[in-house]
Amino acid sequence: MASTEATLRTFFQSPKYAVVGASTNTAKYGYKVFKWYIAHGLPVTPINPGAPAISVDGTDYPTAGSLSELHGPAETSVSVITPPHVTLKTLEEAKGLGIQAVFLQPGTFDDDVLAYARANFRTVLAGDGGAGSEGWCVLVDGERGLTAAGKL
Repeated sequence: MASTEATLRTFFQSPKYAVVGASTNTAKYGYKVFKWYIAHGLPVTPINPGAPAISVDGTDYPTAGSLSELHGPAETSVSVITPPHVTLKTLEEAKGLGIQAVFLQPGTFDDDVLAYARANFRTVLAGDGGAGSEGWCVLVDGERGLTAAGKL
């Protein structure tokens, strides 16, 4: 099943968000995507097992080491910014926690990861579509999703 504008709206209707692969390196997309959630005032948890916090504009946001540390994971939409082999492990953990919505950023999946995601999650944003040249991306499509979900 392909990702659609309705999928985008559904992803952003969640009360909570997490960014797997959130980075302390401001040049990386893991940082840029996490900062996007902060800039839009969304309740987001950075997932990074190697850093105690991620600083955005002088504020430190404590990280969780994995999705299993989230409070209310089944109510959390998850953006993923990791290499495909890590993404697959993340999706397996997410499935076990009852997470329903995942947004796989460009470069985070291969055909096997995409097939697993589409078979195991109600809401999957990934692959062809969206407004950007590389497919669905929070940085390109997120504001449209927030508007559709009534959050902007």
